[in-house]
Amino acid sequence: MMTLKLAYRNLMGAGLRTWLNVIVLSLSYVVIIWHQGFLRGWNEEARRDMIDWEIGGGQYWQERYDPYDPFTLSESHAPVPDALAAEIDTGSATALLIVQGTIFPDGRVQNVLLKGIDARQRILRIPSGLLGGGGDEIPAVIGTRMARDNQLKVGDLLTVRWRDSHGAFDAADAKIVGIFKTNLPTVDGGQLWIPLERLRAISRMPGEATLIVSSRDRTVRADLPGWVFRDHRYLLAEVEEIIEKKMVAGSSLYVILILLAMLAIFDTQVLSIFRRRREIGTYMALGMTRGQVIGLFTVEGSMHSVLAALIGALYGVPLLTMQAVEGFRIPFSSEGYGLAIAERIFPVYSAGLVLGTLALVMTTTAVVSFLPARTIARMKPTEALKGKSS
Repeated sequence: MMTLKLAYRNLMGAGLRTWLNVIVLSLSYVVIIWHQGFLRGWNEEARRDMIDWEIGGGQYWQERYDPYDPFTLSESHAPVPDALAAEIDTGSATALLIVQGTIFPDGRVQNVLLKGIDARQRILRIPSGLLGGGGDEIPAVIGTRMARDNQLKVGDLLTVRWRDSHGAFDAADAKIVGIFKTNLPTVDGGQLWIPLERLRAISRMPGEATLIVSSRDRTVRADLPGWVFRDHRYLLAEVEEIIEKKMVAGSSLYVILILLAMLAIFDTQVLSIFRRRREIGTYMALGMTRGQVIGLFTVEGSMHSVLAALIGALYGVPLLTMQAVEGFRIPFSSEGYGLAIAERIFPVYSAGLVLGTLALVMTTTAVVSFLPARTIARMKPTEALKGKSS
C-alpha cells in the first residue's frame, strides 16, 4: 500500500508530463476497442443479412453448380429429390432455379440471372409474395441497385430473353411488380426474381432446381445423390475471412498507437530515474531494497495505464455507446465493394474485448516501465545520494 501511495504522489507531482502520457494512452484504449467493435458489428451484420436473404439454414447445391463459374449454369439443374420435395411442401425448404438471360432496358443489352423462387416461401426475405399474380407478362421483383442501374420502377415492362434446356432461345415481356432493398449484392445486382413455376415452364425444366435453401430450424443435414449440402461454415467462410484479414490489418494501427504511448512512458521513466538519483539513494539509505525501489518505479510507470483507463472511460464510454446505438454510417459508394455492407454498421462491444484491451495495454506498460528501472540495481547508495550514477 505504501508503494502505491508513494507512486501515485510522485506521478501527480510530474504534472503535465504525466497527463500527456495518460491522454495518449487513453486514445489507444478507445481506438482499439472502437475498431474491434466496428469489425465485429460488421461481421454480425453481414452474417445476419446473408442468412436472412440468401442462405437460410444452409443450401443444397446441384453437384455441378458453381456460383463463380457462369458456364456451369446451363448444366446446374436437376429434379428435386423426394426427401427435399417433402420438406418444400411443409415449408422447411424452398427451391431456387437459376437460368442465364438477357434484358433490354431502353434498347440496351444487359446479361442477368433469372432466379425462380416460390411465391409462398417464407425462408428468405425476398418479397416473393408479390409474384403471385397472373397475367401475360412475367411478374418480377428486383433490388434497388438493379432498379437504379437500369432506371426501372414498379410497373415498367422490359423484354427478357433466355435459352431453354434444349438450347432454343425464347423471349417474353416481364413486368416489375416490386423493388426491394437489401445489403447483399449477390441477391440484387443483375438479377431478376420471377415465379419458380413460370421459370420452370419457359426453360423446360419441370420440377427441377439449381439449389434448395433449408430453413434455420432444420437440424438434419446430409448430402443426397446429385446434391451437396453447404452449411453456414462453408457459405460464410469468405466474409469471415475478409473480416479476419481486416482485423489483422487493423493491428498495425494498434501497434503504432501503443508504440507512441510506450515510447513516451519509456522516455519519462529514463528521465525520471536520471533526475531522481538522490531520491533513489535516499530510499536505499532508509532501508528499501533495490527490488523495492525498482518495484516503486515500475508501479509508478504502470499507473499511467490505470489513469488512462479512467480518463478514457470519461469520454470513451459516451462515444462508444452513441456509436453502438446510432451506428456508423458507411459512405454511399460502399455499394461497389461487392460485400454485404449495411448503410449503418452498429459496433458490438463485449466484456472480453474491453478486458482484453485493458490487459494488453497494462501489461505492455508494466514491461516498458520495468526496463529502464532495472538500472537502479546497479546504483550504489552513496553515489546515488551525491546525484551520481555508477
